[in-house]
Amino acid sequence: MIDLRLVREETEAVREACRRKRIEVDLDRLLQLDQKSRELKFAYDEKRALQNRNSRDLGKAPAGEKAELLAGLKTLSEEVKALEVEQKEVLVELRKLHLLVPNLMDPAVPRGKDDTENVEIKRWGSPRQFAFAPRDHVDLGLSLGILDIERATRIAGSRTYFLKNEGALLELAVLRFAFDHMIRKGFSPMLVPHLVRTEAMEGTAYLPGGEEQAYRSERDDAWLIGTAEVPVTAYRMGEILEDSELPSLMVGMSPCYRREAGTYGKDTRGLYRIHQFQKVEQVVICRADVEESAAWHQRILQNAEEILQALDQPYRVVNVCDGDLGRSQVQKFDIETWMPSRRAYGETHSASRFHDYQARRLDIRYRDSEGKVRHCHTLNNTVIASPRILIPLLENQQQADGSVVIPAVLRPYLGGLEVIRPR
Repeated sequence: MIDLRLVREETEAVREACRRKRIEVDLDRLLQLDQKSRELKFAYDEKRALQNRNSRDLGKAPAGEKAELLAGLKTLSEEVKALEVEQKEVLVELRKLHLLVPNLMDPAVPRGKDDTENVEIKRWGSPRQFAFAPRDHVDLGLSLGILDIERATRIAGSRTYFLKNEGALLELAVLRFAFDHMIRKGFSPMLVPHLVRTEAMEGTAYLPGGEEQAYRSERDDAWLIGTAEVPVTAYRMGEILEDSELPSLMVGMSPCYRREAGTYGKDTRGLYRIHQFQKVEQVVICRADVEESAAWHQRILQNAEEILQALDQPYRVVNVCDGDLGRSQVQKFDIETWMPSRRAYGETHSASRFHDYQARRLDIRYRDSEGKVRHCHTLNNTVIASPRILIPLLENQQQADGSVVIPAVLRPYLGGLEVIRPR
């Protein structure tokens, strides 16, 4: 969450962030509650101090004065309890509003209404020009015997799939290649919980506001994760790290679950928008330094680009506009990979920078070189997400005879297999 001090001191900047991110928050009410909370705390502290002084004086008082002092202490005790109850009520309402306040943005974030106005900043590779009529990944997957959507739909409903034979092995190869790449980069590998408590979802800013996109087990008060970002970022929740531990570099691999609420009728064919997938996610926890976290933002973006370059997949990088930016992000870069069947680039990666927004919610702090305790900065980025990445891999690597050439970097994970051929 944003520092309340910033809301008090830079109210207009926060209002502007609300307008640009199209997020409605009653800042006036929040500021009133903040003021009331501080007034109540001051009154509570004064009453408690007086209560303690009078308690000490009671033992020294003459017998004739003790009854009056006891009556006064009883009144003070009731006043303290009343202030405590009122303060708790104010803090509950204050926190609900506080969680809704969006993060401030980097000045480089462009203006725009939605993802159609994201600004392209880089391209790598060129879309392939086919000498034959290319097929989409669904037709390819069926002819290769590696994909079955029809049976999955009968068993599990829409937006589901089976990967089988070389398709299952190809996904595992992609995930393991990406995982190994990040380990070589110095990131600590993690296999993470798939069900997390509300505190972890709220702490990473997926709640409140993301309830409709997430699957919840109400009996257990637990949520299925939509990304390993949630448990990996929350791993040090409530802790104070030493300066020597930073930056903390972690890479998590996990299944991910998303309801895709609000997308009825959109991207219904194939593997682009589905309920369950697997992802490798990189997370950085670093010092509370704007320049340091900006530098890490570029590095985690580069890590993902290196994966796509190794797979020889054409892509572009966009600077996400304010209208498409999430509540928690200072800035976000998306990588979009060329998908022939869409005749367009499709999003495959998102690299986000949060400053101390998540760390405040999760209470992740560090003791700096001068001994001062501060909230950390956090960042994350997709390393690879599958099966969406299989769309460009299958479509861009297809041959005229219906076969698909496996990128060289994946072949060691597939026992040397070079081509998947129609069955």
